[in-house]
Order: sequence, then C-alpha cells, then structure tokens
Amino acid sequence: MKKRTIVIMFLMGYGMIAQTFNKQKLDSLFNLIETNNKGMGSISIFHEGKEVYQNCIGYADVENNREASKNTKYRIGSITKTYTATMIMQLVDEKKITLTTTIDKYFPLVPNADKITIGHLLKHRSGLYNITDDVDFVNWMVVPQTRNQMIARVIKSESQFTPNSKTEYSNTNYLLLSYIIEDIEKKTYAQVLQSKIVKPCRLRNTYYGSKIDTKNNEALSYELEDKWNPSIETDMSVPLGAGGIVSTSSDVNAFYDHLFEGKLISREALNKMKIIDGGLGMGLMMLPFQDKKVYGHHGKIDGFQSLSGYFINEKIGITYIANGVVLPIESIVMGALQIYSGEDYKLPDFKPTAKLKEAQLKSYFGVYSSPNFPLVIEIIQKDGVLLAQATGKPLLPLEPVGENKFKSDRAMLTLRFVPEEDKMFFERGNQKQVLVRKPKEQ
Repeated sequence: MKKRTIVIMFLMGYGMIAQTFNKQKLDSLFNLIETNNKGMGSISIFHEGKEVYQNCIGYADVENNREASKNTKYRIGSITKTYTATMIMQLVDEKKITLTTTIDKYFPLVPNADKITIGHLLKHRSGLYNITDDVDFVNWMVVPQTRNQMIARVIKSESQFTPNSKTEYSNTNYLLLSYIIEDIEKKTYAQVLQSKIVKPCRLRNTYYGSKIDTKNNEALSYELEDKWNPSIETDMSVPLGAGGIVSTSSDVNAFYDHLFEGKLISREALNKMKIIDGGLGMGLMMLPFQDKKVYGHHGKIDGFQSLSGYFINEKIGITYIANGVVLPIESIVMGALQIYSGEDYKLPDFKPTAKLKEAQLKSYFGVYSSPNFPLVIEIIQKDGVLLAQATGKPLLPLEPVGENKFKSDRAMLTLRFVPEEDKMFFERGNQKQVLVRKPKEQ
C-alpha cells in the first residue's frame, strides 16, 4: 500500500515462452533463496489460464515453525488496486457510474471535489495528497480507523496539483474509490469483492483482510536482522481498495487471467484500463520487457512485497508474493522468467559477507545526513560486518564490492565512503545523494 517508486524491470530480450521448461532449475533457484535466508514467499506461473509452476519458501509463522504452503495467504498490498479498478469498471459497464462523474456527490469537502472525476482517481491524476505520506501514518495505521477519520485526513490536506494536469501515485485515490463502490452497491468493500470478483473467478483463497490469523494459514510478515523478526501489522480498516486484499500467488494469477481474457469487464472497459499515461493506467502499470506487452502491478504493505505481471500476447502470468525480503523481488521474478523461458541464467552464489579488518571498518563509522535527504544513516559494525541503520529502519548488512564501496541487495542501494572527507555517497536507482558525517563529540 505504501508509496513506492515504480519498478523498471530489466530491459532484456526474451525468446518465445517455451512449452517445456527446466523445473529442476527453477526449484534450485528457490531452494537457494530459502536456504540462504534471502527471502520467504510464494511464486506461481500460469500459461493460458492453467498453473504450470508453483513453489513456496520459508515460513508463514516463524515463531511457531509453520512452513508456507501452496494455500498460504499473504497480504498483496497495492496489487489490490487492480481489483478495485476492475470493480469500478464493472459499475461503469452496468451504467451505475461514469468515468467523468465528479466526486463532489460523494465527498463535497474534499479539495477540488467538483473537478476530480472517477477517471482521475483511477489514473492517479486527482492531485490529492497521498494519505500514507502523513507524518503520523506509522502511528495511526496500526489502530482501527473509521471512514470519517480517513476522509477527514483527506479533507485537511492541500491539493498537490490541478486535477488532470499530471500523474502522481497516491493511495488516497483508491481509498476514495473504495468508499464510492460501497456507496453505490450499499455493501462493504469486502462483500463487493466477493460478489464481483471472487465468485466469478472461483478464487478459493482471496478475500479482504483482517487481523492476521496464522491458524487460518495466513502469513505474518518479517524483517531480517540476525533472524526473521515480525514486522509491523497495519490495521485493515486503513487500506481498503488501496492495499487490503489477502490472496495467494495462484489466485492472483487466476484473477489477472480472467481480467485480460475479458471475463470480468467489457473489452471497451479493459482497453481503457490499459491506456498508460505517466507510467500508470487504471489500476495497472506496464512493465517493460523490451518488445513484450506486460501489464501488472506491484505491492508493499508492512513486510509484505508482491509483483504480478501478465504477458498479453503469450498469455503468461507470473506472481511472486513475499512475507520476507532480502533479495529484491524483482530479481527473483526476473530469474524465474529467464529460467522459464529458456534463457541462459546463472543461479546466484550467495557467498558469506566478507569480514574486514577492524581498523578499516572504523574509518566508516559515524552518523551521516544531509539537509536534502529525509533519513539519517548510522554506520556501525558487528562481528566484522559493516551495518547501516537509517532512522526507524532495521539494520542492513553491507557487502563490500570495491574500494570503500558497499551494497545491500535487500535495500537495492550502494554506499561509497570517502573517510578522509567525512562523506558518504548514497545511490539507489536514480536517487543519488551526498551525506556528510556528523563530527565526533569532544
């Protein structure tokens, strides 16, 4: 559910999807990830509506040694938005609403309500403040919230830009769409989800989430430090259609297959969902795999992360849902696709993090910050391994990759130190920042 930079998948060529594939190598990939504590979760691959591969690794409940299984259910985060957009388009098909309907009928006090349309919400072009960026979000996200409380937060936040002037991802859009669905259908979001998607798709393990119940084969989420530690748990009165669905990787693939095969909405509605503007469609993103047309979405809520993509022409669906992440899920999905499609792929070699001499490690120690950077990062060491800890974040082991240069696959970042200048160069994707070390107290 939390705001996240849109993932640009690896730009590499894929041959035609093979009718047969190396299942043993796929199994080996996930066995390596599991045995080296590089992730926990579930993957499913569909071809022409049928599951051709499924695997799960790690635990649904670490403390009680409950291993994950095919039917273990995970919070799927913002993949939920595709379901919400689909339900809205069903209402459009039923002529209960239009994409040009303005939202002042439902939320008259929301900024620019008379200018924001249903279509603007669907395509993240409303200008509404992203509610998950609220300064107190981490405090109120874990306790029950009423509809009035959530809308009040939207009302008090200033508009970020003129409606329809640009595209900017905001969970607020899909929260409001959820309430509109409830108002039109006079049912809860959970009930509409069941009637409009779960039943037509015959999904066995998909529903709107509540307090996690491991006895019901629901997974907890975790962050890895020295061991897998439980992550924070969002109260499910908060996300609704922005990120509150619980499902399995198999069920997510089945949903996308029904959607793209025209079994849930009209072709006209589906084509509108697929129009990409500013990197986003209606509850969809296009994931660039060179010349392949791949639509899908990613998700993140608490320690859960997910990624689902559907190859339009090849009729291939792939979904990976994780409840523990070290190796980026994009790397895992990419490796699985390379193996599945018969590409040359070298299985990862997870070597132990190198231990450096104490004198060298000490030259990096300190607290680094910048006026233009939101986090303060402290560098320490434990047992000969350099560790980074950003404000409010778990410890990250750093792996040396060059002179004064370290990386974290888990956080997808690189740090380069210049000890003599008390500087640290932070790099994560397109984000680059120079941080300065705080002087030692005398």
